Amino acid sequence: MNQRSALYELAARHRLDAASAHRLQRLAGLDAEPAGLAAWLPRGIGVLAAGLAGLGVVLWVAANWDALGRLGQFALLQGSVLAWCLGALALPGARPSFGLVALLAVGGLLAYFGQTYQTGADPWQLFALWAGLCLPLCLGVRSDALWAPWALVAMTAVILWIQSQGSSSWRFGPDEVAVHAQAWAAAALLTVGLSAPLRPFTGAGVWAFRTAVTLAVTLVMLTAMAGLFAAGVGPRYWLGLLVLAGAAAVLASPRAFDIGALSAVALGLDTLLVAGLAHFLLADFHGGDPIAQLLILGLAAAGLLAASVNAVLRAARRGGHGGAA
Repeated sequence: MNQRSALYELAARHRLDAASAHRLQRLAGLDAEPAGLAAWLPRGIGVLAAGLAGLGVVLWVAANWDALGRLGQFALLQGSVLAWCLGALALPGARPSFGLVALLAVGGLLAYFGQTYQTGADPWQLFALWAGLCLPLCLGVRSDALWAPWALVAMTAVILWIQSQGSSSWRFGPDEVAVHAQAWAAAALLTVGLSAPLRPFTGAGVWAFRTAVTLAVTLVMLTAMAGLFAAGVGPRYWLGLLVLAGAAAVLASPRAFDIGALSAVALGLDTLLVAGLAHFLLADFHGGDPIAQLLILGLAAAGLLAASVNAVLRAARRGGHGGAA
């Protein structure tokens, strides 16, 4: 039961009149403005307006694309990037909004350049170039409105790099293990770069860090889970368990605690453990009762989830309040 429902029940139990019930709600702070609303609402509206403005520019350009020559098309795209960057420089209050549109415009410009000239560059190189060109912009704006999508662009470059190496999540040779280990290292560096210790330098907030952690956990979890399909259990599976367990231990410490990031890591770790148990029950023991195997698997998954939630809550109570916002 939430606080408002509890107050309604209390007012009904003591038969309070309308004025007394309203005074009770006022004393509980239910009539007050939510904390931080005055600061975050204008920023949220600004980011939304920037996204709608960027979409309008894209649709206008698409509608008039054939009427523009190649020079005009490049000039329009480059002028759009320059205009948004100048707007972010000139208007500090609208800097996150203008910076977000500028970041998206850089991606559109690179995509058009790659389609026009067919440079032969791998897709990961375009995404890496996109992330590199927008890094000074993110450092200048210092807002999660840019860092969170920038983390998505950079992680996409890492994933496309894996594919460019001729590797696949479903191959099991030693070369693939080395490629995925390098990709995990790159994802870890990206996550560390957006973490709290470097926040005074980068300006990245908690949501950028959580975005990077979630993407990194997804990368590790999916590639590690593929190790279960090898002859035996491939080394990637055990390495993935070790990496996620180490990340959970770090994020559970009071100095590095973040409840969102720790929850994402715990979910990835639980998924790997349940997948390993499923492989053990369903693949290695074909003669067993499938109903009993599925029952054991379901009970184990529920137990792991309950234990993970309990561990996250205990970490929060132990002193991780600083990262829970």
